[in-house]
Amino acid sequence: MSEKTHRRGFVGKTAAWTAASLAAGWSLPATAASDAEGAAPAAEALPSPLPRGKIKNLEVSRLLLGGNLLTHYTHSRDLRYVYQLAREYNTDEKILQTLAVAEANGINTLIIHYVPHALEILQEHRRRGGKMQWITCTAHAMVSGGLDAFKQQIDALVAAGTNALYISGVEGDHACGFMNDISAPEAEERVGAPRIELLAQALEYAKKFGLPVGIGGHRMGVVEDCEKAGLDNDFYMVTFHHLKYPTAKLNFDSRWCARSEELAALMQNVRKPWIAFKVMAAGTIPPQSAFRYAFENGADFIVAGMFDFEIAQDAALAAQIIAETQNRSRPWCA
Repeated sequence: MSEKTHRRGFVGKTAAWTAASLAAGWSLPATAASDAEGAAPAAEALPSPLPRGKIKNLEVSRLLLGGNLLTHYTHSRDLRYVYQLAREYNTDEKILQTLAVAEANGINTLIIHYVPHALEILQEHRRRGGKMQWITCTAHAMVSGGLDAFKQQIDALVAAGTNALYISGVEGDHACGFMNDISAPEAEERVGAPRIELLAQALEYAKKFGLPVGIGGHRMGVVEDCEKAGLDNDFYMVTFHHLKYPTAKLNFDSRWCARSEELAALMQNVRKPWIAFKVMAAGTIPPQSAFRYAFENGADFIVAGMFDFEIAQDAALAAQIIAETQNRSRPWCA
């Protein structure tokens, strides 16, 4: 019985992945196409379209594609070979295929940092007819180079064709005085003086382009400070995940949200759209648990770093969980 169940699950996933691949406009090897055709009669129907919400005037799928894997940056604790593995697998052409598969499965937006070569690949995707939207941030320029460096990278992102901008989580953290390592026991301690005026200046500059602009953070204190100051950001991009996994206590690139219950309570009173990221704690929490926790506890959108072969299943899972969590305590704010 277990062998039959395993095979049925495999066939269903293969058929869904194949259908998404064909819809995206790229072909399969003859043997794979033949196998998929043979399995088609037994496969389940593809899921309904992935729901969307609006951030200002931008319509965004509630599941977004995370950009770290596409820029070969993986949070993999001390497994250093994983960085090289991601780089070898996600070639430029594979990234283009991944974007196409994501679109075919209803994901219309990705989140990515300022990486010039990655932007070139995204532009090539558009030249090939792709419609993927970009929500981008600087490569933490405000921390390393100050406001002038931030402005330069924002200019470059707008010129490249971004659809929305946000102040990165590292920039938001530092401007609010949170400079300790995010996974350290003292992550939530302020060790520097908050510089809300710096955030306000950065926000003002980014908003002059007329695009949606958000503020990112890895600590709930960033949201508290911004709300208290009355900053006019269009959305928040904040880490959010539960702590029910073994490596949460290792304090080594394995925890991104130390006070998840308190953050959920805080966001109850925030009516700006909330994009939750690191919902799987960099791959340590399974999607089923991570997605449900984020959506049930108030996130309007979630970001997931996904390889191409994971997208169809994750998109279907997100759509199912969203359909089951309409009556949540925090209303949908987008």
